[in-house]
Amino acid sequence: MTTETVTLTDYQRKTNTNRLGLWLFIASDLFMFGGLFISRFYLLGTGVRPELNQFLGLAITAILLVSSFFANRGETAMAYGDRKTFERSFLITIALGIVFLVGVVGVEWQTAPYGPGESVVWSLFYTMTGFHAFHVLTGVIFLFIVFRNARKGLYNEERHWPVEAAAVYWHFIDVVWIFFYPALYLIGLPPA
Repeated sequence: MTTETVTLTDYQRKTNTNRLGLWLFIASDLFMFGGLFISRFYLLGTGVRPELNQFLGLAITAILLVSSFFANRGETAMAYGDRKTFERSFLITIALGIVFLVGVVGVEWQTAPYGPGESVVWSLFYTMTGFHAFHVLTGVIFLFIVFRNARKGLYNEERHWPVEAAAVYWHFIDVVWIFFYPALYLIGLPPA
């Protein structure tokens, strides 16, 4: 056995342990998001939804879904050693994540007809979107750190666990929004 083989074996073992840790973190985070999701239906029932900008909700959802495509494209590119496609894809993912944040915090929150203290409907809306926006922000930071480290040459086809972890985390954020979007924007009638 060569030193490179042993080192790669150790790297793969550590990567498997890290994968388990990431999935345990995602599972624990899922309990928090699941609690918010269930609260939406428990507290509000199915007949009430906040008066929200439907076009904006659809637009930010589409932006987040497209960003997930580019995160996957970047991860796959790194696995095949295509550094340029990886860099472009992760930069696009980062940019779309920032656009999503601006859409939620900079536009939706600023144009919403009520503040978080108005009612339980609005309090829950701001809590759900706020927790999700925080996770998008941390995802953008994570993607940027991985992108910067990749530019330094720290990853290759065989050693790119951080790229995979960032992409998996980003997909998790997208899946959460896929459930939040209809719960907040589509289900029920606006309050009278």
